[in-house]
Order: sequence, then C-alpha cells, then structure tokens
Amino acid sequence: MNTSSTPTPERSRPHLLGVLAGLFLAGGMVVATMVFSRTWMKIKDDDTITVTGSARRNIESDMIVWSGAVVTEAPDLNTAQRQLHDQVALIQAFFTEKGITNATFKPMGITAISGRYDKDGEKVAKTFGYRLTQDVMIRSTNLDLVLGMDRDTSKLVAQGLVFTSSAPQFIWTHAGEAKVEMLGEASRDARERASQIAGQGGRTISKMRTAHMGVFQIAPVYSVQTSWDGMSDTSSREKTVTAVLSATFGLQ
Repeated sequence: MNTSSTPTPERSRPHLLGVLAGLFLAGGMVVATMVFSRTWMKIKDDDTITVTGSARRNIESDMIVWSGAVVTEAPDLNTAQRQLHDQVALIQAFFTEKGITNATFKPMGITAISGRYDKDGEKVAKTFGYRLTQDVMIRSTNLDLVLGMDRDTSKLVAQGLVFTSSAPQFIWTHAGEAKVEMLGEASRDARERASQIAGQGGRTISKMRTAHMGVFQIAPVYSVQTSWDGMSDTSSREKTVTAVLSATFGLQ
C-alpha cells in the first residue's frame, strides 16, 4: 500500500499567500525607496536658488558714421568722368566750408546704360550712355559738426548735383569695456535679489554656484526693443544699455 500522499490545495494555500505577501512587501520597499530618493533630490534642489540680475545705463554715442553718394550720367564715358570730377570738387569744397577734413571717397563705380533698338526689323543691343557713382564716408567724434553738415546737403542739390545721403549711424565705442563692468553690476543685483527672496523663507544665501551671461542689449533710449541674440542700435544718438546675468546661489 502506497502511504505517500499528494499535498491538497487546502495545505498549499498558506504557502502561496506567504509568497505573495513577500512580493508585495518587497515591492513596497522599492516604491518607498524611490519616493525617499525623489524626496531627497527635491530637498537637495531646494538648497539652491537661481535668479536673474541686470544692470542698465543710459549713454550717448561718441562716434558718427555718415555716408553719401553723387551720381552722373552722360552719353560717353569721358564726359561722365569729367562731370563727376567737377561735382566731387564741389562736394569737397562744401565739406571744407563745414569744417569736415576727413571725408573718404571710395573708388568710382561705372555702369553701362544698355538697351535694344529696332534695326531692319531686328533687336540690336546698344550702349546709350554711362552712369558713374562716387561714394563718400565720414567718421567723426564731433557729432554736432557732422549733423550740421548733413542738414545743409540740400545746398549741393541746389547746385544741380544728383546727391543722396544715408541716415547717420551713431556708434558707442566703449561697449566692450562697459560690458565687463555691467556684468559685475548685474552679478551684485542677482545676489541682492536672491538674498531678498531667500529671506522670505527664513533662509540665507551662500556663495555663487554658477553664473551665465545673458544678452547684451544696446537699444534706443527708453525703447522696449529686445532681441534673443542681443542688439546694437545705430539709429539713435542716445541709447540704453542693458546687461543680464543668471546666477545660482547656495542656500543655508
């Protein structure tokens, strides 16, 4: 007689429940560990504060760049060149009268005026004349002198010259050195902001952990223009310069 017996389902059920309980306990420990880990990371993140500081200055441009051009046209090249030479002499005399002594004339540009005409029922190419252009540029630190001259260029037109000028460009030549100084000011502003914010939560700030320079903006004075790449305005004599810095500080 075989005395061995096979375990009944009733006897194996407690063992199965034990295994399941062990699995649930292990899973709970893993979840608890993950929650604890994330909580620790959150607390660690709270031990720093990141703020943006800025510095702003209103400045006046210290250089002006002015440019103009005179144009002549004639049926033949020699006549066009002779006319241009005479008109450039008038412009130089005008500059001298206004106290401008550093005008720079660029190389002459020559354009053939061409077209087609009918000859015996066919279209034939022909050069009808020449257009000559002479560009001139002035760079000066005497902004008022150049602006005064610019207002009087209508006198050149009154003499029969085909003369045009572009809007003056206003340059601030100290942007490079000021950028370093203003980033220092922006850093101090960031520290002050961080200290005020941390103080609201009963904390104090420690040393700076990281610093990232933002855009450097040179915009027309009182303008709200901005650019993600920074901007360097040349259209206005008076400008507003802004430096931005993002800084992270430790918390105590």
